[in-house]
Order: sequence, then C-alpha cells, then structure tokens
Amino acid sequence: MCYAWRYTMKKNMGTVDRVLRAILAVIVGVLFFTGHITGIAALVLGVFGVVFLITGFIGFCPLYVPLKLSTRSDE
Repeated sequence: MCYAWRYTMKKNMGTVDRVLRAILAVIVGVLFFTGHITGIAALVLGVFGVVFLITGFIGFCPLYVPLKLSTRSDE
C-alpha cells in the first residue's frame, strides 16, 4: 500500500529566505570561479551553495521540519 500522499512536501520558506539563499549561492559561485576559494573550503561551500539553490528553488527546507520552523508569512 502506498502512503506517499501523506508525506508531501509543504512549502516552508518565504520569499526573503529563498532570495537570500540564491544570493549566497551566487556569491559562493563567483568566489569559486574567480579563484578566491579553493580546496576543501571550495568543496564545502560549493555543496552548501547547491543545496541552497535547490531548496530555494523548490521552497522547502528539510531542516526546518524537525525544528518546526517556517519563514512563510501565510501560515
């Protein structure tokens, strides 16, 4: 039996949160491609940048769920 309908992702990120995540991801990308960050720092920040872009694009942050956080104003 499939219970996937019970566990749908409900958006929990507001517009400001999403825009800030996109800006941070772009900054990390610029720093990487201009050579200001390299090595492990580039790898770690790159992973965070990708995660920020993905979560900002879909409007859902999995870390907010166990913390019972939401930055949306309509809730």
